[in-house]
Amino acid sequence: MPKVTKSGKVKKDELPSTLQRSDKKAQETFARTLDSAEEQYGDGERAHRTAYSALKHTHEKVGDHWEQKGRKGPSDEQAKGGRGTSKETAGGVDANATKEHLYEVAKRLDISGRSSMSKNELVDAIQKANDRETRKARG
Repeated sequence: MPKVTKSGKVKKDELPSTLQRSDKKAQETFARTLDSAEEQYGDGERAHRTAYSALKHTHEKVGDHWEQKGRKGPSDEQAKGGRGTSKETAGGVDANATKEHLYEVAKRLDISGRSSMSKNELVDAIQKANDRETRKARG
Protein backbone atom coordinates (compact mmCIF):
# COMPACT_ATOMS: atom_id res chain seq x y z
CA MET A 1 0.00 0.00 0.00
CA PRO A 2 1.52 3.36 -1.01
CA LYS A 3 2.75 5.61 1.78
CA VAL A 4 2.49 8.71 -0.39
CA THR A 5 -0.75 10.02 -1.94
CA LYS A 6 -1.04 10.78 -5.65
CA SER A 7 -0.59 14.46 -4.78
CA GLY A 8 2.73 13.63 -3.08
CA LYS A 9 1.63 13.94 0.56
CA VAL A 10 2.97 11.38 3.04
CA LYS A 11 0.34 9.18 4.71
CA LYS A 12 1.77 9.80 8.18
CA ASP A 13 -0.56 7.37 9.97
CA GLU A 14 0.81 4.48 7.85
CA LEU A 15 4.43 5.09 8.85
CA PRO A 16 6.27 3.30 11.68
CA SER A 17 5.76 5.09 15.00
CA THR A 18 9.35 6.36 15.17
CA LEU A 19 8.82 8.11 11.84
CA GLN A 20 5.46 9.54 12.90
CA ARG A 21 7.42 11.39 15.62
CA SER A 22 10.13 12.53 13.18
CA ASP A 23 10.51 15.55 10.89
CA LYS A 24 8.86 15.86 7.51
CA LYS A 25 12.10 15.15 5.61
CA ALA A 26 12.57 11.82 7.42
CA GLN A 27 8.97 10.86 6.69
CA GLU A 28 9.26 11.78 3.02
CA THR A 29 12.59 9.98 2.57
CA PHE A 30 11.26 6.77 4.07
CA ALA A 31 7.81 6.88 2.43
CA ARG A 32 9.01 7.69 -1.09
CA THR A 33 11.79 5.11 -0.95
CA LEU A 34 9.43 2.46 0.43
CA ASP A 35 6.87 3.10 -2.31
CA SER A 36 9.57 2.85 -4.98
CA ALA A 37 11.10 -0.29 -3.41
CA GLU A 38 7.68 -1.96 -3.15
CA GLU A 39 7.15 -1.35 -6.86
CA GLN A 40 10.46 -3.08 -7.57
CA TYR A 41 10.58 -5.81 -4.89
CA GLY A 42 6.99 -6.15 -3.72
CA ASP A 43 5.63 -5.52 -0.23
CA GLY A 44 8.02 -7.17 2.18
CA GLU A 45 11.20 -7.13 4.20
CA ARG A 46 13.49 -6.19 1.31
CA ALA A 47 11.46 -3.06 0.50
CA HIS A 48 11.48 -1.99 4.16
CA ARG A 49 15.24 -2.61 4.48
CA THR A 50 15.78 -0.46 1.39
CA ALA A 51 13.68 2.38 2.84
CA TYR A 52 15.48 2.28 6.19
CA SER A 53 18.83 2.21 4.41
CA ALA A 54 17.95 5.39 2.50
CA LEU A 55 16.72 7.01 5.73
CA LYS A 56 19.97 6.14 7.54
CA HIS A 57 21.98 8.04 4.91
CA THR A 58 20.34 11.33 5.95
CA HIS A 59 19.01 10.69 9.48
CA GLU A 60 19.98 9.00 12.72
CA LYS A 61 17.75 7.55 15.40
CA VAL A 62 17.82 9.53 18.64
CA GLY A 63 15.54 8.21 21.34
CA ASP A 64 12.08 7.56 19.91
CA HIS A 65 12.46 9.45 16.61
CA TRP A 66 14.78 10.19 13.68
CA GLU A 67 16.85 13.41 13.37
CA GLN A 68 18.71 14.80 10.39
CA LYS A 69 22.45 14.06 10.46
CA GLY A 70 25.05 16.77 10.02
CA ARG A 71 26.42 14.95 7.00
CA LYS A 72 25.05 12.54 4.44
CA GLY A 73 26.33 9.01 4.15
CA PRO A 74 25.91 5.51 5.53
CA SER A 75 25.36 5.24 9.27
CA ASP A 76 27.14 1.93 9.80
CA GLU A 77 29.05 -0.83 8.03
CA GLN A 78 25.82 -2.63 7.04
CA ALA A 79 24.40 0.48 5.34
CA LYS A 80 27.76 1.13 3.68
CA GLY A 81 28.02 -2.39 2.27
CA GLY A 82 24.59 -2.75 0.74
CA ARG A 83 22.41 -5.79 0.21
CA GLY A 84 25.11 -8.47 0.16
CA THR A 85 26.75 -7.31 3.38
CA SER A 86 26.39 -9.43 6.48
CA LYS A 87 27.74 -6.76 8.85
CA GLU A 88 25.73 -5.86 11.91
CA THR A 89 23.51 -2.80 11.81
CA ALA A 90 23.65 -0.14 14.52
CA GLY A 91 19.85 0.20 14.45
CA GLY A 92 19.80 3.78 13.21
CA VAL A 93 22.64 5.04 15.41
CA ASP A 94 25.16 6.94 13.28
CA ALA A 95 28.09 4.66 14.12
CA ASN A 96 30.22 6.54 11.57
CA ALA A 97 29.82 9.82 13.49
CA THR A 98 32.64 11.19 15.63
CA LYS A 99 33.02 10.03 19.21
CA GLU A 100 32.25 13.60 20.27
CA HIS A 101 28.92 13.53 18.42
CA LEU A 102 28.03 10.17 19.91
CA TYR A 103 28.91 11.50 23.37
CA GLU A 104 26.54 14.46 22.85
CA VAL A 105 23.72 12.12 21.77
CA ALA A 106 24.41 9.94 24.82
CA LYS A 107 24.28 13.06 27.00
CA ARG A 108 20.88 14.03 25.54
CA LEU A 109 19.64 10.51 26.24
CA ASP A 110 21.03 10.73 29.81
CA ILE A 111 23.19 7.62 29.44
CA SER A 112 25.22 7.13 32.60
CA GLY A 113 28.92 6.30 32.34
CA ARG A 114 29.17 7.89 28.90
CA SER A 115 32.34 9.85 29.68
CA SER A 116 34.39 6.66 30.10
CA MET A 117 32.89 4.77 27.13
CA SER A 118 34.70 3.93 23.90
CA LYS A 119 33.09 4.85 20.59
CA ASN A 120 31.71 1.32 20.16
CA GLU A 121 30.35 1.33 23.70
CA LEU A 122 28.62 4.65 23.03
CA VAL A 123 27.01 3.22 19.87
CA ASP A 124 25.73 0.18 21.83
CA ALA A 125 24.47 2.30 24.73
CA ILE A 126 22.67 4.72 22.39
CA GLN A 127 21.08 1.83 20.50
CA LYS A 128 19.78 0.35 23.78
CA ALA A 129 18.51 3.75 24.95
CA ASN A 130 16.79 4.30 21.59
CA ASP A 131 15.05 0.92 21.86
CA ARG A 132 13.95 1.74 25.41
CA GLU A 133 12.60 5.17 24.39
CA THR A 134 10.73 3.68 21.42
CA ARG A 135 9.09 1.03 23.61
CA LYS A 136 8.11 3.69 26.13
CA ALA A 137 6.64 5.96 23.42
CA ARG A 138 4.51 3.13 22.03
CA GLY A 139 2.83 2.87 25.42
